[in-house]
Amino acid sequence: MLVLGIILLVVGFVTGISILWTIGIILVVIGAILWLLGSVGHAVGGRRHYW
Repeated sequence: MLVLGIILLVVGFVTGISILWTIGIILVVIGAILWLLGSVGHAVGGRRHYW
């Protein structure tokens, strides 16, 4: 989710499409929050780890 958000940010910035920019920011923020929660050991989505 974090990588997809960064890709959308870049595409939105290059093409000038503001909706891609907005969605990219939202995905980066959500991805960063989930990454931080997972890295400190909190269960995300009912699982402690992905696999």
